[in-house]
Amino acid sequence: MRKKIDKNSVYVDSWSLFKIMADFVQGFDELEDLGASVTVFGSARTKESDKYYKQATDISKAIADRGYNVITGGSKGIMEAANKGAFISKKAESIGLNIKLPFEQSGNPYTDTELTFDYFFVRKVMLVKYSLAYVIMPGGFGTLDELFEVLTLIQTQKSAPGGVILVGREYWSKLIDFIQTSMVEEGTISPEDVDLIHIADDVDDVLRVVDNSLAQQLDGLKEMGLDNSNYYKTLKGMLNSKMLNNS
Repeated sequence: MRKKIDKNSVYVDSWSLFKIMADFVQGFDELEDLGASVTVFGSARTKESDKYYKQATDISKAIADRGYNVITGGSKGIMEAANKGAFISKKAESIGLNIKLPFEQSGNPYTDTELTFDYFFVRKVMLVKYSLAYVIMPGGFGTLDELFEVLTLIQTQKSAPGGVILVGREYWSKLIDFIQTSMVEEGTISPEDVDLIHIADDVDDVLRVVDNSLAQQLDGLKEMGLDNSNYYKTLKGMLNSKMLNNS
């Protein structure tokens, strides 16, 4: 028996598809010429008085001072702290990529560019696609989701190699123990997969990994045949500039 098509359902699905396309078009259009950027993930619940809030501000300012744009989820807590650091620097862009929710998720006042998306998965693509390194500050389920999404993309070579930096050894130690023991011992990941993760407790450690990620991403883009892209040329120019300044 032929199934009857629900025209209302088809209309809703088609409209959702157009909204998804609009989300992607907005992101690609606004961010495609961004250049070298670092995404900072972390809890929206972190208070301004928390030590990790100050640390996120200091790290992000140092990243921006080095010429890297800073991207966050655009909300409060660690995201606000990271945007604040980049905003104070004024040497790179502070970008917030927010999400529309049934309950209000407010932005923060420290962004040069702010975009708001309808769909979590589109927003996640934008948070990852334009970054060469990822700073993971203490956070909850959402932060863990973003952490393992990034690790999976790099592990499966669906994304160019980039530094994944967990900030706060004390906070992340039990998770690292689980990864190094249970996951490796059970064979669910390879021992070398652990090397994708870097642990940092200070600004200098973070900057070292970010700078190394710039060179790694250039190599990865070249292997993927993207060495004629504008993004590759932008990163190459930035690397040459850093080498010149350090000579």
